[in-house]
Amino acid sequence: MNPTISIVTGGAGFLGSHLCDRLLAEGHSVVAMDNLITGNMNNLAHLAGQERFRFIKQDVTEYLFYPGHIDYVFHFASPASPIDYLKLPIPTLKVGALGTHKALGLARSKNACFVLASTSEIYGDPLVHPQNEDYWGNVNPIGPRGVYDEAKRFAEAMTFAYRQFHGMNAKIVRIFNTYGPRMRLQDGRVVPAFIGQALRGEPLTVFGAGTQTRSFCYVSDLIEGIYRLAISNESGPMNIGNPVELTVKQFAETILRITGSRSQIVHNPLPVDDPKQRRPDINRARTRLGWEPKIPLEAGLEKTIRYFRDRIDSTCGR
Repeated sequence: MNPTISIVTGGAGFLGSHLCDRLLAEGHSVVAMDNLITGNMNNLAHLAGQERFRFIKQDVTEYLFYPGHIDYVFHFASPASPIDYLKLPIPTLKVGALGTHKALGLARSKNACFVLASTSEIYGDPLVHPQNEDYWGNVNPIGPRGVYDEAKRFAEAMTFAYRQFHGMNAKIVRIFNTYGPRMRLQDGRVVPAFIGQALRGEPLTVFGAGTQTRSFCYVSDLIEGIYRLAISNESGPMNIGNPVELTVKQFAETILRITGSRSQIVHNPLPVDDPKQRRPDINRARTRLGWEPKIPLEAGLEKTIRYFRDRIDSTCGR
């Protein structure tokens, strides 16, 4: 019997590398594709020499080819943090449009299941709370976040078009805030920003009054939800995230308590179009996939803090 073969675009990224781990654990042969514009080979270093793993340096906005059979194409390639997509606006738009087109074409040519990594950012600064999959969103297409938001919205539209027009098995997962080991310290997102500042004894930068809310899902929970969607008969869109909501200020205080840091909290002006509320309605995932997050916030943060502490200590030569 031939092994299940999965392609993971963006496989050297934070989520992509964890997905590679999970697929390998499930017995898949995995091909990770990444142009390393934001991905990092250190995320895949532990897989070196694995017989069922292969890495291909590839820009997925160009022609994609893979000889032989493919069962799944997981399209996870994209800059995902504000620092990245503000610095790389055109590559972000291209990977959402051209990259999705190429990845869908590869999946179609192999009669493979296609899974698009979409995002809660497609809801923009939401006027509905919590956000369910039927909500169309409140997005500024020409704001600073628009390059990422609209790239993902277009990617969803193209995935749905391929599903409808070509009859493809194409699925959409909407990923909410996720954290865990392999995030970059200079990622720009709130989890590594606060942890890095706390561990270095720097002030924690809270934008605005810190009353805006977020919810945080540990990476292993997220990957479990994505895997369940991939092997199910569901096509989505499917929210995968943690519905436990807290303010950004509460989150900063939690980081200070767990790290034991004496850093202070400072307040800076809110960025343009910063969402005021962000919490997933996961009823669809609960009822159709039997999925909900299991890792409590503090347990996940302790693992993440250990990871970042090791990185900071090694950088400092300790």
